[in-house]
Amino acid sequence: MKTNDKIIQLLKIQGELTAKRLAQELGLTTMGIRQHLQALEESGEVVFEDKKAPRGRPTRYWSLTPKSNNRFDDRHEELTVQLIDSVKSIFGEQGLDQLIAHREATSLANYQIALADKFTIQDKLTALAKLRSDEGYMAKVIEDNGLFWLIENHCPICAAASKCLSFCRSELALFQSLLADVADISREEHIIEGARRCAYKVTPK
Repeated sequence: MKTNDKIIQLLKIQGELTAKRLAQELGLTTMGIRQHLQALEESGEVVFEDKKAPRGRPTRYWSLTPKSNNRFDDRHEELTVQLIDSVKSIFGEQGLDQLIAHREATSLANYQIALADKFTIQDKLTALAKLRSDEGYMAKVIEDNGLFWLIENHCPICAAASKCLSFCRSELALFQSLLADVADISREEHIIEGARRCAYKVTPK
């Protein structure tokens, strides 16, 4: 993988980072990283923000722009949007709701099979994150002071979700059903609303 691609991956997963931190992560010099960041800035894929530091000069943080999404799987977004419009045109909103409900039920059944031998919240979430990552969501689990977070750093169905928010409601309902016996789940960050990622707070019951 090229250095520019590695930088894009790190910024996608970890959020804004300094050139120094990127250099540490990739085992390169800070000067070398700055050259790559300059190229990515010129291509419109990254931007920087200088933030006031406790002492000394401001610290420069780099983050991705929407243009960088072209580097990630989009699941043929143009075709997806066209299909959604066609379903709504032919079958109406009710038909689209039925389609989404069927997708949710199918996903729930498949996920339940995969989690059948998982009993702790940690094990269930780890298995779920693996399933979601396999589907392109770049998912991971974080434990924080007794709470868990399911983080999804990419949305491979972003075009469909932007066109029809029922896809997002369906995915939240899917997670809630899947872990209903062990945890309460709420979505605290949402890509569709402008966040860098989708973040689900998982509170043990």
